[in-house]
Amino acid sequence: MLKYKGYTGVVQFDDEAMVFHGEVVGLRDVITFRGQTPEEIKKEFKTSIEGYLDWCNDLGQEPEKPFSGNVHLRLQPELHAKLATEAKMHGVSLNNYINTTLLRAVG
Repeated sequence: MLKYKGYTGVVQFDDEAMVFHGEVVGLRDVITFRGQTPEEIKKEFKTSIEGYLDWCNDLGQEPEKPFSGNVHLRLQPELHAKLATEAKMHGVSLNNYINTTLLRAVG
């Protein structure tokens, strides 16, 4: 993953075309980039972000911000109750309990 100005890019290698290609994740807008070397893909990632920010500025609109941290979940009532009970037993809020549990799950 690449990071620049709060944006995250995910890169894959296409072994048939022998090129790296990537996409900025966490946005409705689509920002892609490509390059032939790791150095070039990093440069093109930054260039694509700068181009997106310039484009938004030219249009007079606010650029989309990635991952606000707000996620709205729909849980099964039984799971909701179990999570709330576990949070209470650990003496933390449900939000903190879910955050901690998810952080452990993804490392």
